[in-house]
Amino acid sequence: MTRWGMVIDLEKCTGCQACTTACQMENARLPGEMWQDVLFYSEGEYPSGKLSWLPRPCMHCENPSCVAVCPTRATYKTEDGVVLIDWERCIGCKYCMIACPYGVRFYAEEKQKTQPDIRKVFPAKGDKVWDPPYKMPEHMQNPKWGVGIQPKNVVSKCTFCYHRVSQAPKGTVDLNPDDPKLRPYTPACVVTCAPSARYFGDLDNPSSEVRQLIATKRGTRLLDQTGNRPQVYYLAGEAPAIPETRSVRSGRKA
Repeated sequence: MTRWGMVIDLEKCTGCQACTTACQMENARLPGEMWQDVLFYSEGEYPSGKLSWLPRPCMHCENPSCVAVCPTRATYKTEDGVVLIDWERCIGCKYCMIACPYGVRFYAEEKQKTQPDIRKVFPAKGDKVWDPPYKMPEHMQNPKWGVGIQPKNVVSKCTFCYHRVSQAPKGTVDLNPDDPKLRPYTPACVVTCAPSARYFGDLDNPSSEVRQLIATKRGTRLLDQTGNRPQVYYLAGEAPAIPETRSVRSGRKA
């Protein structure tokens, strides 16, 4: 059985945030609701410190704490390893937001930090949060997957573009955007990544590119000590892969 996962090569990533923009457009997210966030931070003290960045999607954990705390079972894990939210079950209690150690879940009813409030610029009919002119076609939206324009008072998150991935031909090992036949099924953030720093494929298949990259380039998972066992891995060459493991670099404190 396929178990989808992502690898992000930090040696290639330039922090351009094209992944953020592609996700915003593909999924019609509200301002500030960044499913594909890129965190910027400084390593070392000013002025000799170094600016670094860390892309942070939903980790689609093997053992997701968000699933464990959901009282209505709205948050669930698919057979192919993707963590989704059933908006028809979600009651907006935010337990999952508290339980997630990665801060990658959003509640659309929060006060907008930017003005004008785009929800009022493009008001929705019925119970939806808003109705942007660039939303995905209705036939692609699926509230049981948390895909599309969400109703009011529910939580949203990255879906690994499940509306695309779920349609991939059976037996697909790697969703490589360079292959024209597979490009339509590949997550938008992977397709648009200019330096090709993102890879997407079957973590359980020994011949998959993601599996081989993790094995040969010391793939590391974020906050692995929580026991969530993320299905997003980071590569960083000889350097420790993620900020929490880089307590010292070039003789300076991170």
